Amino acid sequence: MTMLIILAELALGKLSAGLGAGLAAMAAAYGIGKIGAAAMEAVARQPEASSDIRSNLIVVSAFIEGVAFLAVIVCALLALF
Repeated sequence: MTMLIILAELALGKLSAGLGAGLAAMAAAYGIGKIGAAAMEAVARQPEASSDIRSNLIVVSAFIEGVAFLAVIVCALLALF
C-alpha cells in the first residue's frame, strides 16, 4: 500500500511538471501573439516609426521567450526529482 502511494505521488509530480511546462509555453505564445498584433497595428498607424517598433518587438519577444524557457527548464528539473 505504501509503495502505491509513493508511485502515485511521483506520477502526479511528473504530470504537474508537464502541465506547468505546457502552460508556460502557451502563455509565452499568447503574449508574443499579442505583442505582434499590437506592433502591426502601430506600424499601420505610423509607418515612419516601423524600425523602432520592430526593434522593441524583438527585444520584448526575446524577454518573454527567456522567461518561458526558464519556466520549462524548471518544470523539466522538477520532473526529474
